[in-house]
Amino acid sequence: MTEETNPQINTNTEAETASTPATEDQVVAPVAASTEQAPAPRFGGRRGGPNDRGPRGRGPRSGGPRREQRAKPEFDQKIIDIRRVTRVAAGGRRFSFAVSLVAGDRKGRIGVGTGKGGDTALAVEKAFRSAKKHMIMLNLTKSGSIAHEVAAKYSSARVEMMPAPGKGIAAGSSVRDVIELAGVKDIIAKLRSGTKNKLNNAQAAVKALASVKKPRGRQS
Repeated sequence: MTEETNPQINTNTEAETASTPATEDQVVAPVAASTEQAPAPRFGGRRGGPNDRGPRGRGPRSGGPRREQRAKPEFDQKIIDIRRVTRVAAGGRRFSFAVSLVAGDRKGRIGVGTGKGGDTALAVEKAFRSAKKHMIMLNLTKSGSIAHEVAAKYSSARVEMMPAPGKGIAAGSSVRDVIELAGVKDIIAKLRSGTKNKLNNAQAAVKALASVKKPRGRQS
């Protein structure tokens, strides 16, 4: 016996299915999709954009004025000797620093000075003021050399100097520092003493250069 399906029963079932409320998954899915946010913009976007921080993240470049360059000092200086000095007092030992330096403008002016202070900065400042106080002007030729041979002695230091056209500077120790800062060229200097005291050697070099006479005529 064949079973027949009642069309009225199928119609009622479809109506019940349509009127059934949506399940929990069907309701939550669209809400979760709506709460998603766009990713935050990263730094370093397109050049010129609001997020452009320039190279290495240092912020956008500004067209402000540049820093002013420091004025070049009138005299160059070089420390030739620095030592710590100890003095015994009633309360104990007192330490200070003694500095010797050479100062010059590389245009014919040169000086040697010494200074003492509780720290190196103060000692260097005092030595520089002393060098400026004892600065002398040299008599050089048009080419920047000396006109004749000279020799000088200061304490235990003895130095000899002679012109050497086209050979540059041939000198050592603190004598070379004096020659370079004075701006002397094409010269040979020799130390004729066995002392290694840099201050005495520098003082002997300055004394020798100070004894140079003015060049005569058109001596180059």
